[in-house]
Amino acid sequence: MQKVLSNGQTKEVRSGSRLIFGTLYPAYYSYKAVKSKDIKEYVKWMMYWIIFALFTTAETFTDIFLCWFPFYYELKIAFVAWLLSPYTKGSSLLYRKFVHPTLSSKEKEIDDCLVQAKDRSYDALVHFGKRGLNVAATAAVMAASKGQGALSERLRSFSMQDLTTIRGDGAPAPSGPPPPGSGRASGKHGQPKMSRSASESASSSGTA
Repeated sequence: MQKVLSNGQTKEVRSGSRLIFGTLYPAYYSYKAVKSKDIKEYVKWMMYWIIFALFTTAETFTDIFLCWFPFYYELKIAFVAWLLSPYTKGSSLLYRKFVHPTLSSKEKEIDDCLVQAKDRSYDALVHFGKRGLNVAATAAVMAASKGQGALSERLRSFSMQDLTTIRGDGAPAPSGPPPPGSGRASGKHGQPKMSRSASESASSSGTA
């Protein structure tokens, strides 16, 4: 029984065929043209790559709007084969008939647009680079100030805690006059002791 390929497998086969015949095969022969320094072959493959680049750009949009068309992917593979064939010479034909005359007539406008785009991109790159550096510098300064404030606050809390501990452990007795009732209490307690010693001395003298 013949195995039927799913839609995903069919797309993979088509993509692989296009990769081999549309990219790898021309790339290898372009290498041979550069190596042999054959101007004719070099020009031939340069024309192919220009047409292939335009075809790849166009199919980005046609894949969105024409993918429903019957045999759409098969037609794309056939078109690439037509470009590559040494009998049809499709890439040389399209380049000489359409691409070269169009680019020659619009070359000055295209160059001016490219120069303007290059200048604008450079200015935009410099502008965004400066903004990025300013943002990074501001963030670094803010982080440093926050870190310094937190460090000073931590050191201040440590110093206050140490002073409180020292005062609690080794605080001297308060100097100053005694409380008002302390003298009277000591006087009252001292009088009986003095009378007792006086009576003892009197009794000792009578006995003698």
